[in-house]
Amino acid sequence: MSATTLKQLDPTQVELEISISPEEFDAATAAAYKKLVRTARVPGFRPGKVPRKIYEQQYGTARIVDQALEELVPEKYSQAIDEYKLDPLARPQMEIMPDADGAPLRFRAVVSVRPAIEISGYTGLVLDAQPTVATDEELNRTLESMRKEAATLVPVDRPVQFGDTVTLDYEGKIDGAPFDGGTATGEQTEVDESRFVPGFAAGIVGMRAGETKDVPLTFPADYGAGELAGKPAVFSITVLEVKEPELPALDDAFAQRVSKSGTIDALRADVHARLDASTLQRGRREMIEQLFAQLLAAHEVPLPLVMVEREVDALINDSKQYVARYGTAWDDYLTAVGKSEETFRSEYRAEAEKRVKTTLIIEAIAAAEKITASPAEIEVELDAIGRQYNQPREKVIELMGPNVGALVDGIVRTKTIDFLIEKANVIPAATKAAST
Repeated sequence: MSATTLKQLDPTQVELEISISPEEFDAATAAAYKKLVRTARVPGFRPGKVPRKIYEQQYGTARIVDQALEELVPEKYSQAIDEYKLDPLARPQMEIMPDADGAPLRFRAVVSVRPAIEISGYTGLVLDAQPTVATDEELNRTLESMRKEAATLVPVDRPVQFGDTVTLDYEGKIDGAPFDGGTATGEQTEVDESRFVPGFAAGIVGMRAGETKDVPLTFPADYGAGELAGKPAVFSITVLEVKEPELPALDDAFAQRVSKSGTIDALRADVHARLDASTLQRGRREMIEQLFAQLLAAHEVPLPLVMVEREVDALINDSKQYVARYGTAWDDYLTAVGKSEETFRSEYRAEAEKRVKTTLIIEAIAAAEKITASPAEIEVELDAIGRQYNQPREKVIELMGPNVGALVDGIVRTKTIDFLIEKANVIPAATKAAST
């Protein structure tokens, strides 16, 4: 009879009950005593020479037992994991079980595991084809944006128009009282509705330099600063100066000014190449989203709680890093938006569950298709990371540590997605349009 039994608690958890024989326990306590006695201090005995009975009288038997179990339980647990070929997702929940008279010592381990997933119908998925090159319209729009960035601001004597850059003094009040962040002096800004609370920019349009005007508006209900959301306010605005952008000509001199290109034709070619690469990446992302949506709809996947919680943690950490990039402390941000971290965790849960479900499906497909990362592919990836951070391969491996496994998982995930796209039925846009 096996010293270990396995019980499936649910699709994502198993329970191992592991027995420790008297012989194993005796050997473990003997080893524990030998380890502990080295540092024991008992009058009349040299270190390491205290007899076991004397040691137990001085320090207690429990100390030896605890040390023995500290060594033995992980070893027995590891053997059980190997025996049942389990892939734990987290540290187990351990419990030492009271032993009956004469029975071997036992302990129970509850282990989170990946669920078994029945996958089917993942080849031949219908996908809408995506653009692979940028349009002339996108090229012209990008060049026009570059012209605007290189524009010279010229003072004008006329009413404000959208697109102008103005210098303003303003003070906002709610119920007649100023509020934090609602006042500025000598602020230069572009008159663009997207830069302000709705109604602010429109209120400036038509004003002249030297003119003051009260502009009433209402903060959006979902405004970031919770204490202002949905409230009506009045801004007293004074226009100090009006400037309009003077755009440079699209010529060789412009190309040399904004890039390393020697001619406007070379600049156009360079911008087009960058837009093509962006278009290709964007199209791939859209194809992947289509793939994932169909795979998620077609498969029921039990979700391991530990994986969901890790994904929620990752989303929270992403938010913290995003906020930090703008120089704001996380606690200050929570106060500003009127939410707690637990609220964010609750809001992120659906996205976390979606990500975990997708990951488990992709892993199952990779296993079914025997898709793996070859040593050569791992080397290519390590070399790419080394070039990115200007580090030798050995240093990259050292810095990555246990994350090398994540790198391998990433390669397998990418290859599996490539396989699914290759096996999909991609419908060109013209064909789709003709059939509708």
